[in-house]
Amino acid sequence: MIRYVVATAITLAALTAVRGAPHGTPAVKIPEPAVDEPLAKNAGQEKAVLAGGCFWGVQAVFEHVKGVTKVVSGYAGGDAKTAQYETVSTETTGHAESVQITYDPSQISYGQLLKVYFSVAHDPTELNRQGPDVGTSYRSAVFFSTPDQQRIAMAYIDQLNLASVFPRPIVTQVVALPGFYPAEDYHQDFYVHHPNYPYIVINDQPKVAHLKTEWPALYKSYP
Repeated sequence: MIRYVVATAITLAALTAVRGAPHGTPAVKIPEPAVDEPLAKNAGQEKAVLAGGCFWGVQAVFEHVKGVTKVVSGYAGGDAKTAQYETVSTETTGHAESVQITYDPSQISYGQLLKVYFSVAHDPTELNRQGPDVGTSYRSAVFFSTPDQQRIAMAYIDQLNLASVFPRPIVTQVVALPGFYPAEDYHQDFYVHHPNYPYIVINDQPKVAHLKTEWPALYKSYP
C-alpha cells in the first residue's frame, strides 16, 4: 500500500513536502454534539466501529481517549473471507480499514467519541481517501450497530454541515455494521511499536498531539 512504499522510498523531509499539513483539523472548533446519549449510571462496555483512513493513527488517537478501554485495528464493510490486509489492499473487497473501540458508557458517550473522530482522527470531507492513501478501503464511515448509534451519527453530521465547520461537505457514510474482523497482529498498536516510522511521524503524531490540545479533558496518557 502507498504508506509503505512512500515511507521507505524517500526521506522524511521529502515526505513532509509531499503530504503537507496533517489532515482532520477543522477550520473552527468543532461543536459539541447536540444529539447524544447521557452517561450511563453504571460502568459497562459498549463498542463503536469507525473508519477514517489508515487504522494506525485512528487506533492511536482513541487509545488516548478517557473512557476507552480497548481499541483494535481491523476491517469492516466486507466478508470475513476477504478480511486480510493484502486482499483488502486490492480495493475490491468492500472493506474499510477500521477500528473497534470498546468504551465505558459511564465515562464517555458515543457522541463524544464521534466528536474526537470528526475533529481529530481524520478528515471527513475526503472521499475514498485520507491524505496520501487512496481507495475505498480508506473511506470515512461510521458503522453503526444500534439505532441510537445511527441516530446520533446522522444528527451530528447534519449539525456539522449546517454549522459549516469544514470547508467542504462531510462525505462520511453511516451504514449498518455487517461485521468487524481484527487485522493482522503486526498492525495492532503500530503507532506504539514504531513511533519513529516516517508515516507515523508525519500523519499520526500530529493527530494525537491535536487531541491533547483540542480536548484536554478527554486526553489520557498511555498506562
